[in-house]
Amino acid sequence: MIPHADLPETLPLFPLPGALLLPRGRLPLHVFEPRYLAMIEDVLKTPGRLIGMVQPMDDGGERLHTIGSAGRITTFTETSDHRYMITLTGISRFRIAGMVEGFTPYLRANVSWEGFERDLGHAEHDAGFRREEFLDLLARYFDLTELRTDWDSLKDADDELLINSLSMLCPFAPEDKQALLEAPSLTTRRETLVTLMQFELASKRAGTEDKMQ
Repeated sequence: MIPHADLPETLPLFPLPGALLLPRGRLPLHVFEPRYLAMIEDVLKTPGRLIGMVQPMDDGGERLHTIGSAGRITTFTETSDHRYMITLTGISRFRIAGMVEGFTPYLRANVSWEGFERDLGHAEHDAGFRREEFLDLLARYFDLTELRTDWDSLKDADDELLINSLSMLCPFAPEDKQALLEAPSLTTRRETLVTLMQFELASKRAGTEDKMQ
């Protein structure tokens, strides 16, 4: 558990559409753009090794969502052609309070951690989670999207690990990923996840019916 006091007031930002990092989750990244290579090198010199993952609000990437998630670099490999393969472990969500002016090639922001104290505690549980029904829906969604998984490990996974991992893995639109990120509790995130899968399945059925008419 990390005290709020140990979290920085400023974070370097890595805007990436569709990338979702949740507390205690793990996000592998392949970094090759020069500005983000510079960011990684700077971050590795800091005690916390934290990067703020945030989603752009438009294709141009000029406007950012105000809520992102900070991850700590927990694995790091440099390739022979000077690219970096890293893994971020989710620490806590944050809210952008304002951008920092400066000379770095990458964006930096002043951030607030208030309202996300739950992220820094222990893993959450979902008291209303009906695992069998959820896994049945998930199987139909995976069949639709042609995703594969180890079903035995899913059956045994803790509530948070299961729900957060699927939220990060499933190929939802960036705005849907943002909704999953901003869910105030694990129960709300699970409900959002279920709604998104049900919508995809209903859209597929509607498309099939239209082709048959």
